[in-house]
Amino acid sequence: MTRVGTLVNGPAARGRSVLISGASIAGPALAYWLNRYGFVVTVVEKAGTVRDGGYPIDVRGTALDVVRRMGILPRLRDAHIDLRRLTFLDEDGSEVASVDPHAVTGGVAGRDLEVRRGALAGALHEAVRDDVEFLFDDSIDTLDQHRHGVDITFRGGGSRTFDLVLGADGLHSHTRALVFGPEEGFHRYLGYCFAGFTLRNTFGLVRETTMWNAPGRAAVLYAVGDDDDVHGILNFARTEPPFDAFRDPEAQRDLVAEVFDGAGWEVPAMLAALRDTDDLFFDVISQIRMPRWSSGRVALVGDAAYAPSFLTGQGSSLALAGAYMLAGSLAAEHDHTTGFAAYERDTRAFVTLNQEQVGKGDATLFPTTARALEQRNTMLRSLGSMPPPAEGRPAHGALVLPEFRLPG
Repeated sequence: MTRVGTLVNGPAARGRSVLISGASIAGPALAYWLNRYGFVVTVVEKAGTVRDGGYPIDVRGTALDVVRRMGILPRLRDAHIDLRRLTFLDEDGSEVASVDPHAVTGGVAGRDLEVRRGALAGALHEAVRDDVEFLFDDSIDTLDQHRHGVDITFRGGGSRTFDLVLGADGLHSHTRALVFGPEEGFHRYLGYCFAGFTLRNTFGLVRETTMWNAPGRAAVLYAVGDDDDVHGILNFARTEPPFDAFRDPEAQRDLVAEVFDGAGWEVPAMLAALRDTDDLFFDVISQIRMPRWSSGRVALVGDAAYAPSFLTGQGSSLALAGAYMLAGSLAAEHDHTTGFAAYERDTRAFVTLNQEQVGKGDATLFPTTARALEQRNTMLRSLGSMPPPAEGRPAHGALVLPEFRLPG
């Protein structure tokens, strides 16, 4: 168990203790704002440290205001990837269209950000690491709520009691399972699976993405810079999630190889790299939809409460905005019950609007029939002659951050 920092700089009069599960995006952002309001914050994270690298993520709309208020916007602008081209290929490998990426994602050049996930996680951690307690290489084992707090036992040993527990532990949240029940009750499968991994950049790609499509299958090479590696993604449609493969990396490799058997372009080289990679990430494309985000002294934020799926490109942005709203709502109300209620009341419409953006991206990226693929290609050819959008999608900035006033 690693402990990092115990200093609390916020107004001590508030002083309620909070345990946050998860130190990726939503967790440290939430810790930052809670600390500012005077809560005594502990963050527990099952990984041994803040994860570096990772796939590119977007920071757009309302989330830009969050990182600006946190003072990390200049650092993130320095880390901006500035993807320059998105090229779509047909099943035979021929080019369909090469477009400005923002034309597909709904982002705005020069304003919205795309950074490696690790760059955002690192900036968030550094913004708060000296002011709150971090417990790495550990996680919640048991959770027991009662009238005066929440009793926690940790997998690494030991137990403590906190006033509140906040789950920021992702799509497959353990906190959510402990308090609200099995994931199946909230998991909305969107019909796709994917395998992501890193491979050598032998393709000559620089700050660009190339996507090969066949009906129900897609292969993506994503070069975030001019270095020696690229991100590879193999995505495929499937009626039901492959539950048998989730805990078996070899079964995942076998399934992907079977689905993409006979595919052209660079897919055979990607399958060969898939067999040897040590950073395979396999999952389904899905959302989390919950009727409520809190129960008693426990609440959820980010993907744990409302994962929108990467088809929307809004996962990290919702996590940042949700963290700001949850912390401010708890600080502005006299008790956690009304604070949690305010968080849901003022944030849910924004979340729902962005989750519904999923229908605007999946048909473009991953058509499942030959007819849908041809319709997609016709649309892309028209986009190639259009300038990049000057305004983002209204959903991205639909929430105006309030200035929270603390009660007297």
